[in-house]
Amino acid sequence: MQTQTSPSTSQIDQAIAASQNYLLSQQYPDGYWWVELESNVTMTAEVVLLHKLWGTDSSRPMAKAAHYLRSHQRDHGGWELFYGDGGDLSTSVEAYMTLRLLGAEIEDPALVKARQFILARGGISKTRIFTKLHLALIGCYDWRGIPSLPPWVMLLPEGSPFTIYEMSSWARSSTVPLLIVMDRKPIYITDPAITLDELYAEGRENVSWSLPRKGDWTDAFIALDQVFKFCEQMDLVPLREEGLKAAEKWVLERQEASGDWGGIIPAMLNSLLALRALNYGVDDPIVQRGLASVDRFAIETETEYRVQPCISPVWDTALVMRALVDSGLAPDHPALVKAGEWLLSKQILDYGDWAVKNPGGKPGAWAFEFENRFYPDVDDTAVVVMALDAVQLPDEAVKQKAIHRAVDWIVSMQCRPGGWAAFDIDNDQEWLNLVPYGDLKAMIDPNTADVTARVLEMVARCDLTLESDVIDKALAYLRTEQEPEGCWFGRWGVNYIYGTSGVLAALALIAPRYDRWRIRRAVEWLEQCQNTDGGWGETCWSYNDPSLKGKGNSTPSQTAWALIGLFAAGDSMGEYAEAAIERGMAYLLSHQQPEGTWNEDYFTGTGFPCHFYLKYHLYQQHFPLTALGRYRRWQQTS
Repeated sequence: MQTQTSPSTSQIDQAIAASQNYLLSQQYPDGYWWVELESNVTMTAEVVLLHKLWGTDSSRPMAKAAHYLRSHQRDHGGWELFYGDGGDLSTSVEAYMTLRLLGAEIEDPALVKARQFILARGGISKTRIFTKLHLALIGCYDWRGIPSLPPWVMLLPEGSPFTIYEMSSWARSSTVPLLIVMDRKPIYITDPAITLDELYAEGRENVSWSLPRKGDWTDAFIALDQVFKFCEQMDLVPLREEGLKAAEKWVLERQEASGDWGGIIPAMLNSLLALRALNYGVDDPIVQRGLASVDRFAIETETEYRVQPCISPVWDTALVMRALVDSGLAPDHPALVKAGEWLLSKQILDYGDWAVKNPGGKPGAWAFEFENRFYPDVDDTAVVVMALDAVQLPDEAVKQKAIHRAVDWIVSMQCRPGGWAAFDIDNDQEWLNLVPYGDLKAMIDPNTADVTARVLEMVARCDLTLESDVIDKALAYLRTEQEPEGCWFGRWGVNYIYGTSGVLAALALIAPRYDRWRIRRAVEWLEQCQNTDGGWGETCWSYNDPSLKGKGNSTPSQTAWALIGLFAAGDSMGEYAEAAIERGMAYLLSHQQPEGTWNEDYFTGTGFPCHFYLKYHLYQQHFPLTALGRYRRWQQTS
């Protein structure tokens, strides 16, 4: 049904064709899509430090890294965690450190400005643990101020109240190598050698190296840390060498043939730091493979050298495929066939860390990256299944077998509360986020509404038959997660717009009658947070301040999410939703560039809420195309 403000059919067709042509032009010869995954400057800063510690900096474009850091300093003197955040202390300290390591003098105007920003926010003493750890490696922070991690935790048997497998996959792959580093407590002399005493607001001579207390029960962790430190000083750490050998073995076993660890830069850097602390040589093949894997996460241009936190070819490819099919590309189009066959080649048929807590599950999932056999994830796997189901491949029997393996794996990963997490099952010991080491509050991987919704959408879209209790438990979980306003929290995308769109896409397909009133409440919430320009946007600050739910400058990706959610609502949409859709479509059409693309500066992806954010450079391209395609279908059926 069209209204007076509805765009014409030709406008929609032209916008879709332009977007499709752009995306098709970006496909790699092997069939995949892959573009930059942006975070903040700490990834580059820590890679520069790594090369300084290994002595491999002269063979990397360090001058371009310095240019990149300088170009990302903001007028206030600091560096940002995400676009427009006003500057972040820890990020700024790491950028400052790196510029010093790259030869900048203390009185360099950029550093003078940065120093003012840093000191005004409390200086080094107020930074996160991981920033302090990197400073400790070069003597710019005292190891006494770093929480202790006794290596004997590697030896805790299965069935203990805690083992390393109670940590999230990303925390585990980053922490095990740090057991080695934090035991050895190395201090390396860099060239140039630096101090950062000028960044201690209270003066370095006045720093208290004891961990801060909160005056509540969590101070017990501080007392325990003091015991650990006493044991270290007196050489009384039990099973120390056995724990270190177990950690070293674990790290070596989890290196991919490509050199990667865990598919993420923190795990890769920490593993290389562990090998450095164990006195591996730079020419060791394990080290060389590791350094080469870090290089592959880097982007070098004529003027800049920067490092991505992760790479996302499987995720990018599956979402682009869905957008192309949703917008009308034939399911057997050669580009889709090539992409589908590439995805089939990336299915992981090995057991990974997930099998420790899920021994009954069988392999068949997908990971985020080119190579990451130990850490496939539920979200990627569900999206890949939907992408494959929507295309027609030459060998449909092979495709269906791959889908069945994946679905069986997903079902086996359902958590006790009824939902799904990203990488693990029942990884939900919340006390781990309260230990001093876990100040990023990302030590666990509990089930979340957005991942659970993705699984249920997969079940409905692919017309899968699962046991009723699997679906019933998942639906019950989603219902309890709805916020009072009607929205859902988004763990992996910013934020409530992302979560609400995903849950609407699931509930409207799998339980539209029973949940009609829940769907209607979510639709009303989306209507209420539409901006005056017709778009939708939500700031990353909504993780810190729930009063900012659904509030922020409009972006193409978040506008598309809202529209996708509204289209999914169907008959539960309500009388005002059509007008909201038309305004949203007008926003997307007016912001499309002549070559068929959209631009956005804001970060709409989430790594760790409140602490680490992502900008997927393809989100602003394929999600609007999905919305355009579903709008055209909605017009035709209304």
